[in-house]
Amino acid sequence: MEEKRLTISVETLKVERDQLKDSLKEIEAEQRKLETQLKLLRQKEIRAKRQVEALNTLLEINEETAEG
Repeated sequence: MEEKRLTISVETLKVERDQLKDSLKEIEAEQRKLETQLKLLRQKEIRAKRQVEALNTLLEINEETAEG
């Protein structure tokens, strides 16, 4: 069988590599932005959970004083 060879120039490979590097930089920047947003959402979640817990405590105290 005859073997077929695909010839790709070194310049073509370099251009493609550089394009991929640029794309990777954009992806990494977007990832950092999303990680920051996720961190802020987690902080909001923690704050909301603490508020719910505080309100539950106040309701329990209120119920105890109403019973007693």
